Amino acid sequence: MTDLKSMTLEEMTILAKELGEPAFRGKQIFHWLHRGVTDFEDMSDLSKSFREKLKNTCAFTPPQVERKQISAHDGTIKYLWRLSDGNCVETVLMRYRHGNTVCISSQVGCRMGCAFCASTIGGKVRNLTPAEMLDQVLFTQLDSGAEISNIVLMGIGEPLDNMDNVLRFLELVNSPHGLNIGMRHISLSTCGLVEQIDRLAQLKLQLTLSVSLHAPDDETRSKIMPVNRSVGVEKLFDCCRRYFNTTGRRISYEYAMIDNVNDHDWQADLLVSHLKGTPGHVNLIPLNEVEESPLRPSRRTRAFQERLERQGVTATVRRKLGGDIDASCGQLRRKRMEEEEL
Repeated sequence: MTDLKSMTLEEMTILAKELGEPAFRGKQIFHWLHRGVTDFEDMSDLSKSFREKLKNTCAFTPPQVERKQISAHDGTIKYLWRLSDGNCVETVLMRYRHGNTVCISSQVGCRMGCAFCASTIGGKVRNLTPAEMLDQVLFTQLDSGAEISNIVLMGIGEPLDNMDNVLRFLELVNSPHGLNIGMRHISLSTCGLVEQIDRLAQLKLQLTLSVSLHAPDDETRSKIMPVNRSVGVEKLFDCCRRYFNTTGRRISYEYAMIDNVNDHDWQADLLVSHLKGTPGHVNLIPLNEVEESPLRPSRRTRAFQERLERQGVTATVRRKLGGDIDASCGQLRRKRMEEEEL
């Protein structure tokens, strides 16, 4: 069966003609799917015979809400979505003064092995389809009633480890005939897959690239992020400089503050030296504790920030949202997996 919702408008137009219908039927299908229709029968301006053709050749499988938690502190909503094959992924809706941001997953599980992240426990199961990523945005908006203005690909999974599907998702969510969320309102986070970053740079998309750095030296970064063992900090920063020179887009560096691991003064100074000559923004993240990990939040976040800023590096501390609802990446999925094991 054809994965209908992962198709572009052009592909749906071709499909309509192949099924003996006028080309404009493709636009009608695209319109219905991107409004959140969950059944072919609800596509009321299509003939019954055409709907039957679609049923026999195509499928779309909207997710089901497996669990939903709402923060009493700040209104953050965390969804655990059940997919058509029974796997689950997480999506978080965060409310800011400048609009509503949704953080979506790109894979079921993750194979990157970062020591501070619950998403990677149990490894990678599979990639998400473009439709499954799109549905996280669409159905979060429909269920919450909150219009989504910004997207971050920072949930479960490594987006550039599922690059082709992620690029197709970006095309779909950017479509003026669909949700029409502009590239400048989208952030993509990567742990630093150099070849894929170079490929992304050549596309010159206007999204914001966020690099999950978390340490400026190879010894520390390799301990907490196994991906660094095959890349290395110097190669990663060389790649980031190439990305900026090609796109003109400033990179955001994510840095989870871990007590007595990556929060020393010498590491702040080393980070400054890496960033010299290339515009960048450092986003310091108060660590979310993961039960299975011995790592704990740093007590030096403000001192680290001030040391960076004194040397000319722009650094902010991320506002912590949803602390009462397991809002850090992978926690809710992990709890459900543990319940199934009982």
